[in-house]
Amino acid sequence: MHPKAGTILHIFRTDKGYISGEYLSRELGVSRTAVWKHISTLRSDGYIIEAVPSRGYRLLSSPDIIDPHEVRTQLTGTRIGSRLEFSKTTSSTNADAFRLAEDGAAEGTVVMSDSQTGGKGRRGRVWSSPAGVNTYCSVILRPAIMPHEAPQLTFLSAVAVARTIELTTKLAPEIKWPNDVLLSGKKVAGLLNEMSAETDGINFVILGIGVNLNMTENMFPDDLRHPATSLFMESGVRVDRSRFTGIMLNELDRLYSDFLVHGFGPVREEWQRRCNASGRQVLVNDSGTECTGGQFIGIDSDGALLLRSDDKKLHRITCGDVRVI
Repeated sequence: MHPKAGTILHIFRTDKGYISGEYLSRELGVSRTAVWKHISTLRSDGYIIEAVPSRGYRLLSSPDIIDPHEVRTQLTGTRIGSRLEFSKTTSSTNADAFRLAEDGAAEGTVVMSDSQTGGKGRRGRVWSSPAGVNTYCSVILRPAIMPHEAPQLTFLSAVAVARTIELTTKLAPEIKWPNDVLLSGKKVAGLLNEMSAETDGINFVILGIGVNLNMTENMFPDDLRHPATSLFMESGVRVDRSRFTGIMLNELDRLYSDFLVHGFGPVREEWQRRCNASGRQVLVNDSGTECTGGQFIGIDSDGALLLRSDDKKLHRITCGDVRVI
């Protein structure tokens, strides 16, 4: 989409009434003919735009697409979203972001795609990534922290997604350790961190975020390990994907800025308030065959799960699947 067309969309969304061609011409610094051409391009992309003589143009409806220009109009942050890269389809936004980071891409660069053919989940699992329904993005960060602190950023991502769901729907998300966001006990979002590091510091961290927005039940694969859902399935209301993505990047920017100043403490506190297992009895499958049971105490400064077993011993678990009893 041409930047001028993106500006027209932003004006339409800011003012829901009719916008005159003269006003658009003046705001964009182009001729009335150029305005009409941009309007025609938007219509060909699926935007329904009404034109009434002597009144102007009005946006009636938008296609269900993610457009970087529309996402950009939502952004208010200082770091995240400073550069947006978008593709119709890719193997993995995390892989794309990793390559960009190795080539020197700045902190805050975001890679988005409408679909992924090789979306990655935790522990080598596949993340189903169909086109036209969800948001898939990866964010490049370059924090001055030690490698063992990098997992903290996954918790930051989970809080950002939960906040965004609350801001854009009437739903009440919960967070499951270590990196899932749930609705009604079903997975609606997954997060995957990858990093490049040296012994004494981090080169960069890639935050991968996938959120199921408008998927329907028949779109999910049959071999899911855990029940999954989408915002549409839970609310019955379709989500504006560009708006959701922009708000999510804003929340991530706020949390990351706070993290750089105040550390992991505030994020850890909010994450624990939102966790579905806080203070409850759980089973943790930490090796594929063995389970550890006890009370979920919280997470430590590195993001490890703290579990108090029946014999009062405190266990520190760094990986596994948690099930609330």
